[in-house]
Amino acid sequence: MQEILTLAQSPEAWIALITLIVMEVVLGIDNLIFISILTNKLPAENRVSARRIGIGLALIMRLGLLGTIAWIVQLTAPVFEAFGHGFSWKDMILIAGGLFLVWKATKEIHHSVDPSDHGEDFIASSAINGFTAAIGQILLLDLVFSVDSIITAVGMTPHLPIMVIAVVVAVTVMLVAANPLANFIERNPTIVMLALAFLLMIGTTLIAEGMGFHVPKGYVYAAMAFSALVEILNMVARNARIRKQQASKLH
Repeated sequence: MQEILTLAQSPEAWIALITLIVMEVVLGIDNLIFISILTNKLPAENRVSARRIGIGLALIMRLGLLGTIAWIVQLTAPVFEAFGHGFSWKDMILIAGGLFLVWKATKEIHHSVDPSDHGEDFIASSAINGFTAAIGQILLLDLVFSVDSIITAVGMTPHLPIMVIAVVVAVTVMLVAANPLANFIERNPTIVMLALAFLLMIGTTLIAEGMGFHVPKGYVYAAMAFSALVEILNMVARNARIRKQQASKLH
């Protein structure tokens, strides 16, 4: 309690907290896009609960990892060396998560391009199996993003209370934004392809990071923001054409 009171009176602590919250929210966007696409394939009555369970598990996992900060920090120590790069457990987790994202996004793009191909769509195989599979995949990506998130937090501040508050706020924002984002993606099919492209880029970035190549996050998010802006302009143009066609029919 004394530490919290001391931190509350420190301007540096407040700056660190605000900065970390922004960082955690931005890092959570990747996870949120994946959760939205995955849960939209479930039956309508299961989607909200799947999102809440997935994001709730993310919160539990991140808070649990915060309790093992000493162990988390050790994940950055090299375990073996190959191709002139020392691979740590963090690197291997990032590579595995990146490969999973690339595989998943590629499968979803293939399914979107060829809707008649339902044979490999195990998520939609049944309501029960689909729900369990979705939660399992969300949990897998939660682990990858949680490790990355916690290591980022540890690198920004040494104070555990600041980390806990930032993680709770970031996950709460994810919880609030999950349904509106998922509904927006569902209403706009072209957004799905854009979001899958984002996941491909994020997966490739995770693999590159795991292989020792630093990819500035600013470039990645700038590319995502630019692509999203172009798609929004396309949506505005399409809606304008539709309204014009409807108006011409009335006349």
